Amino acid sequence: QVQLVESGGDSVQAGGSLRLSCAASGNIFSFGTMGWYRQAPGRQRELVASISNGGTANYADFVKGRFTISRDNAKNTVYLQMGSLKPEDTAVYYCNRAPAYRAWSESWGQGTRVTVSS
Repeated sequence: QVQLVESGGDSVQAGGSLRLSCAASGNIFSFGTMGWYRQAPGRQRELVASISNGGTANYADFVKGRFTISRDNAKNTVYLQMGSLKPEDTAVYYCNRAPAYRAWSESWGQGTRVTVSS
């Protein structure tokens, strides 16, 4: 079972920035495309951004231009640089394979909480 450990969440004011990290227990190059997801209270988990082994990134419309996903295969770590944060970005953020149908159901971790206040 692959373990994915997210970190970097915090409480920030609107307009602020955060950098999230996701450390994997295995070789993420073999995992293929990785993604960051988020789940806000009362809402379903949604894909925020994904990145292929080759570095091709895709973003949900609601974060385009504000978030940047990256990966360091040598460190088995995926990052999410978040900027111009909005209160609606408040959620628990998770990483896993992307898209959602490829995600490991048993590898959803505790996530890391991001709270954005206005």
